[in-house]
Amino acid sequence: MTMRNRHDCLVNYAERPMARLLLAHGAGAPMDSDFMTMVAEGLSRKGIEVVRFEFPYMAERRLTGKRRPPNPIAAIVAHFGERVDRWQGQDLPLFVGGKSMGGRAAAMLSSPAICATLAFGFPLHPAGKPERLRLAPLQQRDNDLLVVQGDRDALGDRQAFESIAIDKRVSICWLPDGDHDLKPRKRSGHSHEGHMAAAIDAAAQFIEARITD
Repeated sequence: MTMRNRHDCLVNYAERPMARLLLAHGAGAPMDSDFMTMVAEGLSRKGIEVVRFEFPYMAERRLTGKRRPPNPIAAIVAHFGERVDRWQGQDLPLFVGGKSMGGRAAAMLSSPAICATLAFGFPLHPAGKPERLRLAPLQQRDNDLLVVQGDRDALGDRQAFESIAIDKRVSICWLPDGDHDLKPRKRSGHSHEGHMAAAIDAAAQFIEARITD
């Protein structure tokens, strides 16, 4: 079940929830995009309550209908931190994550309230600028991070990730021939539906393992 909750969030409730995930959108699509909805619905069926929210520029776009560029990353991270403050200390272990920019912001958060972090399509570098690596969230961790990545992601493919040193608390789930949205090409023999199911399974197992630990 999905409903709009306090703080203007979308919440996918689980029948017997074991954890709560704050899930942030990417730079170009809102919290109710197909990708975000698939992840939220899939994880809620696996016992994880998913709370989706929007960053200020996207909330403004929803109100006005006018496209806005993302807020500066410092403001994005600060807004995410405010969401953590609102949801921490409640009845469920708290995890954070997001798609692309939302995953990067989640990985930049530091709070004892956060059990662990997930990133779907981590933007290792800006589009067309592979020399501008965003290494800090991958090399300075105070909690575990799962990156679910297509191995031909234009913002960080497998070759790019394997050329850098990452913190031992970072694990990567590679999806064959997946792009930044985890979509494979038809000729690869894989499907987007299959990759999304694999991403959801990996995320659920990651969360459950940290609850058990």
